[in-house]
Amino acid sequence: MKKFQAIIKFTMDDQFMTLVPPHRSYINFLFNKSIIDSYAVSMESQTCWITLNTDSKEAAAKYLKKSPLYKYWNYEIEELFVYDSQLYRFPSLQFN
Repeated sequence: MKKFQAIIKFTMDDQFMTLVPPHRSYINFLFNKSIIDSYAVSMESQTCWITLNTDSKEAAAKYLKKSPLYKYWNYEIEELFVYDSQLYRFPSLQFN
C-alpha cells in the first residue's frame, strides 16, 4: 500500500452545505476502512487535504469521485515519499 496526498480546491454554492453530512459519513466510512489517514479542511482558502492509503493514484481518485461533494472539487493527487506524524510515534515515557 502506498500513501497519496489529495490536495483539493473547492467552490461552494447553496447546495454545498446540504451535501456536507453525507460527505462526512463517506469520509468516516473511509477512515474506518483505513483508507484515509488524515483529513483537514480550510474554509479560509477553500482547500482540503486528504491522505489516502491505496495502490495507485487511480485508486485514490476512484475513492474521491464517490464523494457527494466531488462536483465542487478541482484536485491533484501526489504520491508521498515520507509521511510522519505524532500518531505514528511511541508515546513519551512518563516516569513516576
